[in-house]
Amino acid sequence: MLENLTPFFLHWGITALSLWVASHIFNGLKFDNASSLIVSALFLGLANAIIKPLLIILTLPLTLLTFGLFVLVINALMILLVASLIKGFKVSSFWTAFFASMFISVLSIVIGSFVGGSPATTIQMPHDGLWL
Repeated sequence: MLENLTPFFLHWGITALSLWVASHIFNGLKFDNASSLIVSALFLGLANAIIKPLLIILTLPLTLLTFGLFVLVINALMILLVASLIKGFKVSSFWTAFFASMFISVLSIVIGSFVGGSPATTIQMPHDGLWL
């Protein structure tokens, strides 16, 4: 069972590390303590997994019209949403969230590539040939 949770904890740690580095680079991104950082990373992952796909579908015409660049706005909105939910996480403005979300995304990809990537994205064929 623990091997199933390893990718989750790895992604959570990478997100927390990226948020921590971003808080030192962007003056408008602040955490009161380590627990608010860890909880914010968890909530950001949940928001990106549940709310972000819904927002992308709802804003699909705008996303297509802007050739996908509106997804950057959605990323910033996810950070602002998490900051409004977590007491110890503060974001000063939309633009801080906008540029921090781009930085966090790139840094997470870089760290993830060094750590070994995400094994959850690997698709394996069933051994017996049956999909169901």
